[in-house]
Amino acid sequence: MIDRYSRQTLLSGIGEEGQKKLARSYVVIIGCGALGSIMATSLVRAGIGKVRVIDRDFIEYHNLHRQLLFDEEDVRNQLPKAIAAERHLKKVNSSIEVEGVVADVNYTNIERFVRGADLILDGLDNFETRYLINDVSLKHKIPWIYGAAVSTLGVTRDIIPGETPCFRCVTPVPPSPERMPTCDTVGILSSAPFVIGSLQSAEAIKMLVGAENTNRDFIFVDVWDRTFTRLKIGDSPRADCPACQGNYEFLEARFGTRTILLCGQNAVQVLNPKVERISFEELADRLKSVGEVTYNEFMLRFVVEGYEMNLFLDGRAIIRNTNDEALARGLYAKYIGT
Repeated sequence: MIDRYSRQTLLSGIGEEGQKKLARSYVVIIGCGALGSIMATSLVRAGIGKVRVIDRDFIEYHNLHRQLLFDEEDVRNQLPKAIAAERHLKKVNSSIEVEGVVADVNYTNIERFVRGADLILDGLDNFETRYLINDVSLKHKIPWIYGAAVSTLGVTRDIIPGETPCFRCVTPVPPSPERMPTCDTVGILSSAPFVIGSLQSAEAIKMLVGAENTNRDFIFVDVWDRTFTRLKIGDSPRADCPACQGNYEFLEARFGTRTILLCGQNAVQVLNPKVERISFEELADRLKSVGEVTYNEFMLRFVVEGYEMNLFLDGRAIIRNTNDEALARGLYAKYIGT
């Protein structure tokens, strides 16, 4: 169905041969919020042969101002983002393979999720998972494209194992959470992720068709002040970078955590690695006497003590109305178990 991409194949950097390369490509997008939505819809429309979208969360009304894949019906149906994304994207392009995966990407599963991929795209809102992506990228020689957006700002860079400095070369340790602005504290203008996600998508297509002029530097954008800044960081990996030396500390769970604050949601995610799959029917029967319980095939929602617990099949829970990680762990232990 080459006519579908006729306006794209006219580009000298793509052409019909480039389009065939795109059709043979497999891309994994980790995180399907604002950035992930932009990248997913752009690459599916571009004819990437297989797109896997992984996200741990479900859709809420406050997502709709910047996450363009979703609508109000998705919120009413309490759909996980990955499921809604898959459904919408298959309507956009039925000629390719689109897979939505509802999961928290962590050290126990990331290698399985990216196996065989040609490229990994970062649509995340937390640093810990980016260090995981960096480790798995270096270990399996899979390029990845970093992206982040908050307030009116955004940043992106391509990371190619063995050719460019990796994420940890530039940021050796995760920044402390209290030093990092989040959409909780400074908000976000939808234009910022739209621009960064578009740049990431363009770089993805360039990599997949084999273009030489991929981005090796940081690109910083402020959509409010209309500024684009390019920061050069050198061409080679840092000699003392542990990840580039094959020391994959995040992938080996040396820095693993069981709780993560979720950006802009007044919520904490709790991950229980001992749980593989939960029966919502049995859990709902146990919890109905102490709180309000509803569930569908994807998620169970439980309201108790003024807190809302959203539980997924893999045992993960997103606990709302708190930023206290210790409290979230306690609620999980009390009502779900350890």
